[in-house]
Formats: sequence, structure tokens, C-alpha cells
Amino acid sequence: MMTGSTSLRLVLASGTALAALCALPGAAFAQSTGSDQTSAASTPTGAATPVSDDQGDKAGGSKEIIITGSRIKQDPNKSALPLQIITNQDLSREGISSPEQLISFLADNGNGADNLASNSDVVSGAARGTNGLSAANLRGQGSASTLILLNGRRVAAHGLQGSAVDVNQIPFAAIDRIEVLKDGASAIYGTDAIGGVINFITKTNFTGVDVQGFSDITQEGDAPIYRLSGTVGFGKLDEQGFNVMAAVSKSWNSILRGSDRDFVNGNQPNRGLSIDTRGTPVATAFPINPTGAGVGITQGGTLLGGTSGATSLLTNPGFFIPGTTVAASGGVNPLRLPGGAGCDSVDGGMNYDSVLWANPSSALACSWDTGRAATLQQPIQTLTYYGRATAKFGDNEIYLEVTGSDATSHKIFSNNQYSSNNSSLPIAYPLNALTAPTYNSVYNSIVSVLPAVAANYGKPITFRWRCTDCGPREYVTNTKTFRAALGIDGSIAPGWDYRAGASYASSRATSILGSGYSYRGVYASAASVAYAKTHGDPNAVLGGPDPRAPTAPGASAPGIVGLFNSGILNPFSLQQTPEALAALDAVSAKGVKLYGGKYEVRQFDASVSGSLFRLPGGMVKLAVGVDYRRESYGFNGSSAADVSSPDIFNVAFDNVNALSKVHRDVKAAYGEILFPVFKPLEISVAGRVDDYTGFGSTFNPKFTAKFQPVDWFMLRGSYNTGFRVPSFNQIFNGVTQSPNPGNTLVDPTLCPQGTTAGPQPACAPITPDSLSGGNRNLGPETSKEYSFGAVLQPTRRLTFSADYWSISVDNVIGTITIPQLLANINAFPDRIERTNGIITLVDLRTGNFGSRRTRGIDFSARGSFDALGGVIAAGFDGTLLLEKKEKLLPNLKYTDLLGVFSLSGDLGLKWKHNAFISYSKDGFALTFSQIYRDGYQNQALPGSATRPDFNPRVKPYIIYNASVSQRFTNRLTLTAGVKNIFNTDPPFAITYDSNTGSGSSWEPRVADPRGRSFTMTAEVKF
Repeated sequence: MMTGSTSLRLVLASGTALAALCALPGAAFAQSTGSDQTSAASTPTGAATPVSDDQGDKAGGSKEIIITGSRIKQDPNKSALPLQIITNQDLSREGISSPEQLISFLADNGNGADNLASNSDVVSGAARGTNGLSAANLRGQGSASTLILLNGRRVAAHGLQGSAVDVNQIPFAAIDRIEVLKDGASAIYGTDAIGGVINFITKTNFTGVDVQGFSDITQEGDAPIYRLSGTVGFGKLDEQGFNVMAAVSKSWNSILRGSDRDFVNGNQPNRGLSIDTRGTPVATAFPINPTGAGVGITQGGTLLGGTSGATSLLTNPGFFIPGTTVAASGGVNPLRLPGGAGCDSVDGGMNYDSVLWANPSSALACSWDTGRAATLQQPIQTLTYYGRATAKFGDNEIYLEVTGSDATSHKIFSNNQYSSNNSSLPIAYPLNALTAPTYNSVYNSIVSVLPAVAANYGKPITFRWRCTDCGPREYVTNTKTFRAALGIDGSIAPGWDYRAGASYASSRATSILGSGYSYRGVYASAASVAYAKTHGDPNAVLGGPDPRAPTAPGASAPGIVGLFNSGILNPFSLQQTPEALAALDAVSAKGVKLYGGKYEVRQFDASVSGSLFRLPGGMVKLAVGVDYRRESYGFNGSSAADVSSPDIFNVAFDNVNALSKVHRDVKAAYGEILFPVFKPLEISVAGRVDDYTGFGSTFNPKFTAKFQPVDWFMLRGSYNTGFRVPSFNQIFNGVTQSPNPGNTLVDPTLCPQGTTAGPQPACAPITPDSLSGGNRNLGPETSKEYSFGAVLQPTRRLTFSADYWSISVDNVIGTITIPQLLANINAFPDRIERTNGIITLVDLRTGNFGSRRTRGIDFSARGSFDALGGVIAAGFDGTLLLEKKEKLLPNLKYTDLLGVFSLSGDLGLKWKHNAFISYSKDGFALTFSQIYRDGYQNQALPGSATRPDFNPRVKPYIIYNASVSQRFTNRLTLTAGVKNIFNTDPPFAITYDSNTGSGSSWEPRVADPRGRSFTMTAEVKF
């Protein structure tokens, strides 16, 4: 429950001036679907409701229309549904230029890894299919539980991921308004509408020409965003009987790198943050001992490893870290040794924090800030187009709608790390005429601290290295969408309407490799060795040369392994020779296909609605309909991943997930009936039967009630159920085994303390491989949701609403994380594999995991009054999250996730709001707004809690925006704005995950990394 002190803090956070204005009379603003604004409309729903002439009843000019969440025409200003309607005026006020920015702006949207910034680093499992994807996540129920509609009909899910819709495919230039239903709608649209519905509604009767240009440039002059759009329409339905319109938009988002912002800083050990990697731009030398199975350069022994077994140097005091009895087996970096330039002499470099990571053998190593190499704003270019032709015959309209998009995004993240081993990457820095100066310098610096190494002079140096000159790792993803819909609607009898349509939608996405990837040059798997032996290379061995890979000029062997072992590449230098750069280009895998997928939806629907009989409160209305759709999905891998092709180092091809086209049919029938029992009380009942291929039939009802005893006060409530089947990927994905590079996990059965700082060896770190993939035995998840609220409209110019809601989901479809699995290790014995008593493998494959409970209250207010010759208006939308908890099995306890950091999934912020105040007069408008996102419990890395400046809580993220707009002669409108007026950085948050190597010092699920920026919009109408 919200205490009094909490309430006071929330009011103060909203701004005292705004709170006062919301208590004054006001009128909400409305926007037409054509080119002109309509008059102001009162809105008991707490939203600005656009109602234009062509939306009304075609026969009598009624204000009743079909609104999102119902199939029955009704007055949106008197609806019982918690509906937020966002107009183009709202978008302009906040400088919102894309659907992704809109979704992040919504206070009702959760904080999942659903935007491009949060998917810009290393990801694992199903998240690898999120290249170029921006999704919605209403009420934190997940992107697959939020239904995205375009003009009331579905669009295709993203071609790579196959479950969530990429909102950036929406033709923003043609949008008239966005309706956000903050309620379940499974009984109306289908069983997956659990978190809510976002319905993008286009202009339908547009005439004239509208050209708009938008720019958004940061204070630093970097990461600009541009959008150019045009809309043209001809023909008036009421006068000429037809309308034809088209819209096209092109947007450009330029790159913003982590190194461009100072708040991206993983080197803050006093605050408990340091990066767990020893792969640095100046290599860290490692001891590698020869093995009988290995081949190549390391088999004669190595500088730090010796020749006579794994303990040859480990037990020699001359190899101990000075002042200790700990062997320097965790890496030695010349920069950190006496006479070295220091780890921080490299951009992003730092001393490896061996105390924080409980790894004392690494006290002579350097680390590197991988977060600074990731992109904060992914570069993406998007073209969207929309066309609509409508013809009117009496009371009937028939239309054809075509829309599509073409987007190319660049996911750019940390450079590849090359780490010497005896099998799949037998690399070392040799001593020869080319390398002697560098080799001797490295040798001398190491021997000055570790004298025992002198006995191995001349042996190659094995290492761990980040190849900055190879370029950052990059996936280039092109996504093309297409959608065509044919529809007809009109009247079939007095008081009865019909609506029917058919549509086809597709999303095809393909990712190729950009920079940062090279052909390995050796056989890296037993399968590739077996294939080579039967196809022309009888001498093939694991780690042996692979002649199928390209060989660079001057290299002694193929691929990048040949460049290392020839000494052409110098891992101990920040600058490579021109010959080395040319050699890197010769073995580059740039342009190779990574994977691709296609998702298609074919749909037909038909419905009729009308009046049945009269009750004391009015006419009983009925809507019934049928709905059929076929969803199909295919995912193809890459021929470059076949054992018949040379290996490319460290590429997640995902060929194991290759899937021939599969499909499912969904057949549905639904009905909705509205009972105006008497004037104050209105009840509606809806139900839908869905039949899913492979999952059978399900019936989901919805009950809605509205009680309005007086014009200025209304009570409303609803109850509904849902049923969501797993996505194709969640069912059919193959099993992938991935290594774990982290150093923080322990076996909780041996180390109850749970950290590597506990008693040794019981708390020694474990590094188990993990399995990810689909599960053909998955069942559907089920949900129950209810809400009740109140709407106040004490005057025509003031509205306020508050709605309490609760969502319960059981048999949750999802994956389990390694920390979750280890925390509940006794409950999942079949997901743990041990070797000699040590956990070496964990099963993280998709399953039906327990239950999720989420509760909250949505608030909305709008108000205005006349002043200074114009109108001063204010608005407020906020969500208070009361409960967010999950449990993995029915017999386990719930885990509280409210205001608590999580590495994956939705971050449950207790409070979020957007607020604005504006002044308008004669085409002039001035607006000031605030965006507030609450703080939460910070992540604590192993040694964080003992660091003096560790912050247990992340501070709230609060920014202010302003805009000024002027309309000139109804032809030209100019709008200038400042986003993040005070240039507020995202608050410090520890988001680094040593198990994947992703994350940094800020939270992309909450904050905008761009800082202060300046926007300009010019709109010209003809």
C-alpha cells in the first residue's frame, strides 16, 4: 500500500505547479484524422480523445465509434475502458519521432530489454534474435503478451524472433492517433492480449499534402536523429465518394558509442564496479602448458607455462606474485609491471580487480571496459510507407490498405577476445626477426617481477587479447515488412453494422557479419575434423591448419591463427603495421550471412453489431464475429556454419535453431453484449473461443461494468482471463551449449554464503557451460486479470482517473537464469550436471516456470483554464507498482522483484510518471514536461557491499523537456524543443554481468543515454 509519506513524495516529484494546475478546470485536446483539428472534447477516460467528422456514424453523425477493446460502437468519452489516447500533438510536445521512443515514454510500459539500446551488447539464448527489434511491454508482462494492432488488425512478428512485433515497422507518418488499452483484451482480439493493446490508427480521409521534417541533435553534436515524411491525399468520401492517400517516411538514427559518454565507466572500483575480463587491447600474458592432444606453436612449451607439466611454474616461488605465495597464473600484463605505462594508459583500461572478483592469481593483470565499446544508440535507417484507397457506396465503405517498411540496423559491441588454448585456438606470439623488439620488451618486464620465467626465454608467449584493429563486433540486420488488408464495412439494416476484412502480413529479417570477425584458420571441432578427413584432408586434426580458410600474404598458416603465429599481428601493441592491417582484411569474414527468418500472418475476420432491445438505461447492443488466422515461421541458418565451411571465430550462427516453415491455425468466434441496465449502470459481457493447432480450444470471458450516478463521477471495473501459447522459437529451437566466462558463481550446496569470498575451497568459483533452446513439451500459460477504478470530472475542463489492476499468470513460459537455478538448486536436480562433484553444466532451456503476480494503480489527470489571453493546460499519467513477484515452481516461495535489479526480464520500478504543463494562444504553444522513473535496489557484485562508495539504491531518473510551437497561416508550423534540459546523465547503476560480459554502469531499460538534445520540426501543408 502507498503510505502517506510516499504519496507526498510522489506529489512533490510531479511538481507543485503542475499539481495545482490539475486541480483547476480544463479541457483536453483533440486531433482530427484529417488535416484540421477538432474542437476540444471532455474525456472521462482521462485521455485526449480524437473524434473527427468522418469517424462518426455515417448516417446520423453520432459520436459513437469503435474504440480499442470493444467491438460495439460507443462514445469514447463515456467508455468504461481504461484507454489512453495519444495524439500527434502529444508526440510533438515530447519530441517523439519513432514508435520506439513512444513505447519508452509510456508510463504503463514495463522496463524490459525491449529497445535497441538494451539489446546492443552481448546477449545469449533467445535474445540473439533481437537484432534490430524494438518491442512493447505493457505492465511488464513481456513483449509477447502485448498485442500490437494497426487499424484494429494484427501485424507480423519480427522475422528473427518470431514472437514480438517490431514497432518501428509502423508507418508513423500516416498515424493519426495511438490508442493504448490498459487492460486485458483476450476476449476481444485473441488470447495473447494479456498486458494490454496498442492500436496505431492511421488517417483515413486525408486530403491535401503534408510534408514534415524533424531533427534531434545532441548538445555534443553527435548521434543525430533525422526524419523526413510526406503524406498526400485526394478525394473526400462524403462529397466525391472516394479517398486515396499515401504516406512515406525515412528516418536516420546515427551511432552513439559508449566511449562518447563519461557516465559509461566500468572502472569505478570504489563504487563496487569493475570489469571481469583480462582480454585487453595490450595483451595479458597467460601460462599455457602443452598437452598431448594439442598441436602447433605451443607444443614446445610457452614462456609462462613451461614444458614439464601444469605445475612447472605454479609451485616455483619465482613465479609468485611479489609479497605473496600466490602464483601469477591469472595473467600478467606488461602495462601493470614496474616501468609499464599503467593499465589506464589504454582507453578503457584498468587494473584487474582481483579482490572484487575473488581471484588473487590475477593481481598482475589488466582489465578493459567492454561497455565503452558497445553502442548506446544503434545506427538504424528505416523507410516506411503506407497507402490506402477507400470508396464509399451509400452507407458502405470498401478499402484497400498497403503498408511496409525496410530497416537496416547495426548492432555494434565489444571487440573479439582471442585467448590462447591448445585445441581450438593454438596461438602465441613467437620470437623471430619480426617480433624480437616487442618480445624482448615483454620478456624483460615480466622477468623483472617473476624471475623464474627467465628459464623459458625464446618460447612463445601465450596471451588473451582484444583486437581493436579488427574492429568491434557488428551484426548488420535488414528487416523488410509488408502488409496488405482489404476491408469492407457499413450498414446491413437500421441500427446494424457489419465489418469484414482479410489481410496478409510478413516480416523477413536477415543478419550478416560486419566488422570484427575473422576466419579462424584451424579445425575447431571434432565434427569439422571428421568431415575434412573424408573430404580431402586425411591429416586433419583438432587445432591443425584448415586449408579452406584464406591465408594472408606473409602468414605461415591460414586464418587469423596464421597471423598470430607468424608474428604479423602484435597483440602487445595498440598500433598494427600496414602489413598487419592488410592481413586482417584478407582473413575478414565481413559480409557472411549470420542467419535469417520470416514470419507471416494470414487473417480473415467478420463481425456484425447492432441494437437488440431497450432497457431502462438504453438499447442493448450486441456484436458477434469470427476470426481465422494462420501464423507461419521459418528460421534459416548459414552455410558458413556448416562443417564443410572454414570456421569463423566466435560467431553465434544458431544453425541449431534452423527451422523449416512451420505454421499454426487459430480459429475463433466471439461475442460481446452491452446492457445499459438503467441510466447509471452499464454492464458488458464478452467471450471468445479460440482453437489453436496443437493446443486445443480455450474459452476466455471478459466482464466490464460502469456505474455513473452523476455526470461528474464514474466507477468502472473489469475481469478477464487469458491463454498464451508459446512462440515457435520457444518450442522448436535446438539446444545450444555455451561457455561461461565469468568468475563469480559458486555451488550453493557447498558454499551457503553464495559468493567466492567465502571459505575455500568450498566457495571456489565454478564456470559451468549452459544449455539453451526450445522445449517441445511446453504448455500454454494462463492468466486472470481484474481492475476497478474511478473517474472524476467535476467540471467540463478537469478530469482525473485512478485504476487499480491485478494480473496473475500461471505456467509462465520463459527461461531460467543461472542465478535463479543455483538459488533453487534442490528444486531442479534434473537441470544440474556434475563432473567429479563439480557443477559443469546447467540446463537453462525454456519451460513453464511457476507463477507471476503483478499489481498496480494507474493515474491520469487533465486540466486547463483560461489565462493570459490563452489557455494553460496540464496533464499527468503515472503508474504505481504495488507488487511484482515470481516463483519458479508451485511449491516454492515467491521472490519479490518490486524495485529490485535483475539482469534480465522486466525491471519493476515502483513509480513512473509523465507530466506536462502548457500555454497556448492563437497558434502559439509553449510546453514544459517532466519524465520520472523511480530508483531501485542496485546490483551488488561480489565485493561491492564492502566498497566505500557503493550505492545500495539507484537514484531516480528525472528529466525535463520543453518545446515551443508556432503555426503560421495554417500552412506552416515550426516546433523547437529541448530534451533533457538539465543534461541529466543516467544514474549510476551496476548492470555488468560477468557471466556474459555485457552491461556497464547505467541502465538502458530505464534511461536515455543521449543527454541534452535539441529538436526542430517543420510541417508544411498544402
